[in-house]
Amino acid sequence: MSFPRYPAYKDSGIEWLGEVPSHWAVLRLGQIGRLSKGNGGTKQDETDAGVPCVRYGDLYTTHRYFIRGSRSCISPERAPDYTSIQCGDVLFAASGETIEEIGKSAVNLLESEAVCGGDVIVLRPTATVEPLFLGFALDSPEANAQKAGMGRGFTVVHIYADQLRTLGIAFPSLSEQSAIGAFLDRETAKIDALVAEYRTLIELLKEKRQAVISHAVTEGLDPTVPMKDSGVEWLGEVPGHWRVVPLKYLVAFRSGGTPSKENMDYWDGDVPWASAKDLKAEILGDTTDHITEYAIASGAADLVPAGSVLVVVRGMILARTFPVAVTAVPMAINQDLKALVSPTELAFRFLARCLQASSEESSRRIDEAGHGTKALRMDVWTSIEFPVPPIPEQEELVTFLDYETAKLDALVSEADQAITLLQERRTALISAAVTGKVDVRALVQQEAA
Repeated sequence: MSFPRYPAYKDSGIEWLGEVPSHWAVLRLGQIGRLSKGNGGTKQDETDAGVPCVRYGDLYTTHRYFIRGSRSCISPERAPDYTSIQCGDVLFAASGETIEEIGKSAVNLLESEAVCGGDVIVLRPTATVEPLFLGFALDSPEANAQKAGMGRGFTVVHIYADQLRTLGIAFPSLSEQSAIGAFLDRETAKIDALVAEYRTLIELLKEKRQAVISHAVTEGLDPTVPMKDSGVEWLGEVPGHWRVVPLKYLVAFRSGGTPSKENMDYWDGDVPWASAKDLKAEILGDTTDHITEYAIASGAADLVPAGSVLVVVRGMILARTFPVAVTAVPMAINQDLKALVSPTELAFRFLARCLQASSEESSRRIDEAGHGTKALRMDVWTSIEFPVPPIPEQEELVTFLDYETAKLDALVSEADQAITLLQERRTALISAAVTGKVDVRALVQQEAA
């Protein structure tokens, strides 16, 4: 859909805004309201019911453009220790992990009593503005680029009220603000609904993928073959000629470690060094981080051979998934991984598929390991029993699964691309509307009629 433009434009005087409609005003946040720092307690104050509370982290994880509900509450007795917020207030995250997302904001649309915690900057408009317009305008690419230029810090990035006072926004009349806000609220809701549908499709495809792998490695490909009870709950019945053996008797286990970060002679070399973040691909040919040959020669790290099967044994990633990868080249691994090497009766690619199929069973063998970190209980996990078909049958199963999972992965990739395009369209639409690059007033009138 193409949109009309306004008849005349002027230079906004702000690099990130560019030209804006000639009848729009360009104002700094300090001209439309008061900014102040929020105060509050800790997460230990949270209760299931009480006064709705918005914390700075919620602006990154829960609220997008607007606060229409709260993730948590605090008791009425603790509420006076927090900063009270009103409907129409804008909340900014005062700290974050990246420059690009610092100052993430949302407009409070709650009409009931509500509060915010610390590390939040609150803008209370003193001028009459349309909350819907303000929500989209203050989290638009143009506003975010200005906030990124204000961010300070490395490990933790901060932004301050004095900086936000200088943030420039283009303001049309109140009636135009209302029209733009209503248009974007309607159109972004449509886009978000499509994104949700694609995400549901992706989850279904991933479930189908897991089911295909599980069926193949536990029941084989021949539906006429005689079956037997494996005696193992997660396996159920398996082909009668297959063996069932605990993992610890099928492979050797190799641990990893991290060379000293203080010795720069160990780092930025040519040797791949794998960590949990690298296990996004099933075949691992390279890694994000690398160490030097000197680190290997000095004993600061060891290589595991190509054909090793890597699993994550420690880390918060285990709360979400159980990643498995096969090394295509020799590499070192960190302490959060285990390498399964020298399989005696299993082809390494079939072993990897078995580990994928056992992800739910493996997850049952994960415990908290201090400070909320997840970790495999290795002695219990290595006792999981795995199916052992004849090697030729394993190779046939791997070929079949490579073909079937590739088809499903292609569909997931198409859905991911569709989501990316929809999100880009949403961003572009917001940007164009709140800076006046397009005139949506007539569209709103048509919708109302």
